Amino acid sequence: MRNLKSCINIDDLARLAAKKVPTPVYDYVEGGADDEVTLSRNCSGFQRYQIVPKALQDVSRIDTQTRIMGCHTSQPFYISATGFSGMMCPKDAELAGARAASKFGVPYTASTFSNRSLEQISESSDGNKFFQVYVLDDEQLASDLNRRAKAAGFKAMVLTIDTIVGGNRERDARSGLSIPPTLTVKSTFQYMRRPKWLLQYMLSDGANMGNFPQLPKVSLGDSHAFVEAMSKLFKKNLTWNDARNMVEQWGGPFAIKGIMSAADAVKAKEIGASAVILSNHGGRQLDGTPAPIELVEEVRAAVGPEMEIIVDGGIRRGTDVFKALALGANACSLGRAYVRGLSAGGEEGVTKALSLLKTEFERCMILAGCSSIDQIGPEHIRKIA
Repeated sequence: MRNLKSCINIDDLARLAAKKVPTPVYDYVEGGADDEVTLSRNCSGFQRYQIVPKALQDVSRIDTQTRIMGCHTSQPFYISATGFSGMMCPKDAELAGARAASKFGVPYTASTFSNRSLEQISESSDGNKFFQVYVLDDEQLASDLNRRAKAAGFKAMVLTIDTIVGGNRERDARSGLSIPPTLTVKSTFQYMRRPKWLLQYMLSDGANMGNFPQLPKVSLGDSHAFVEAMSKLFKKNLTWNDARNMVEQWGGPFAIKGIMSAADAVKAKEIGASAVILSNHGGRQLDGTPAPIELVEEVRAAVGPEMEIIVDGGIRRGTDVFKALALGANACSLGRAYVRGLSAGGEEGVTKALSLLKTEFERCMILAGCSSIDQIGPEHIRKIA
């Protein structure tokens, strides 16, 4: 892979990204927890389902538009929150993803751990944006973030609930990666092999958190004070009452990300969440969990037709999106597919990733005999052993 033009699928973007970012950063993006069983299953889970085309349908025109958490979108997918985007794209960080998403007419999700501030991300494009949050120990700080997100025009809030502690990511341990990156004996040589990345990272102030200017500043060689301060920000004893309070405080479309059972999806509905995001954090937290795609049918049966279900994890093809919708999901969110593009080519790389999935999804709709999103249903899917 020499450039973006040579990339014809999402995996090609990963191969190009490996040549653009330091190995520790690449492994951070691609790695999972423990034996990476869940990481692998997130993708292979889609292979348990076959697409059943409907013959002789008029597909001379197709309509891929739908709504996600109250927002119009040109495609049934959007960009998920990924923290520390300055590692993958030091020059533009989150701004690259927000701009690309806006051009495609799909929502973009800003992370609490973004390297650019909510305000900067909001101003970077006119597209719809969501804000991903954690429960903070400091109630005043949490209230301020809520207020800032509303003032900046973010349309929905996404509460991530599966990161009380970090997963056992052995690739990071082997490569010497720390978050944010610092120079160590293990990592220095790897960073120096990517001099363009290193220069941009050093010039961009990319290690610091845009939403927490009060935190200690980070240098490439020292992040101890920053990491210690970060560890004190977040509430460890998170409960459903905390989630309920956040739903009420936000007062708008609200998703809970990290739901992995029908029972918890029902609880999310009971506390007022408008959407559940089926996610195991890309296989980066608890190894051995189901793939999100495997949960869609039972969660839909449990929550009924009103609640939005979003599949997060393993999306690499437009056919994956189609399968998720046929099983009962409303949309999919893009984590690695997006970050691979970001690492491979910044805004242009994200644009390429979205373009690839758009083309694949639209081709799948035509071949499956569907002219609009609402025509995709259980008759188009077959489960195999």
